[in-house]
Amino acid sequence: MKYKRVLLKLSGEALMGNKGFGIDNNRLMQYANEIKSVSEFGVEIAIVVGGGNIFRGVQASEGGMERTQGDYMGMLATMINSMALQAALESLGLQTRLQSAIEMKEIAEPFIRRKAVRHLERGRIVIFGAGTGNPFFTTDSAASLRAIEIEANVILKGTRVDGIYTADPEKDPEATKYSNISFDQVYNMGLSVMDLTAFTLCKENNLPIIVFDMNTSGNLLNLVQGAEVGTLVEA
Repeated sequence: MKYKRVLLKLSGEALMGNKGFGIDNNRLMQYANEIKSVSEFGVEIAIVVGGGNIFRGVQASEGGMERTQGDYMGMLATMINSMALQAALESLGLQTRLQSAIEMKEIAEPFIRRKAVRHLERGRIVIFGAGTGNPFFTTDSAASLRAIEIEANVILKGTRVDGIYTADPEKDPEATKYSNISFDQVYNMGLSVMDLTAFTLCKENNLPIIVFDMNTSGNLLNLVQGAEVGTLVEA
């Protein structure tokens, strides 16, 4: 086992599958099964899910809504996705805990770092919802912050592409993939991995990031077993 404790970051858009909005149940269960295989392998898993399939605070502010209000609405969207993922995982017999950065005591525990670590040590999958609980921070920043707090070995950023490329592979057929790259190279070349706040948090705390294709079956398990999957970003 290469990684003992990981933080998996999933975008809200990933949960849409082939739909234009909301949650695709088939994609949700696909992800739940991938996560189950890793949990059964003995890896401690924490998860942060975005909310872009339901609501984006940035887009709301572009339409004239106050950014702070829009961001809080986006945090609620992440909770909807987190609850859906929790239900999918529990339907497969896994033990989970959902912790929220905003108090919602009827549906989630408040985020308490020591509690989260204890859950992970006992084999429970911990889902962190509502971002950092603060406006103007993305769920990428939440993923970096929580990963550092729980002392995860790595952030696994599940995307639609199989790593980091010299250009957008969906637009440029000549784009080539990096198998590994340094934080400084990503920054100097202006490559899009995470937003700058999240990326800087990882760099300053020497927390590696692996960008990989979550939609390919078996990738997640192969990755934690040490296979070269996706692109590794490290110091």
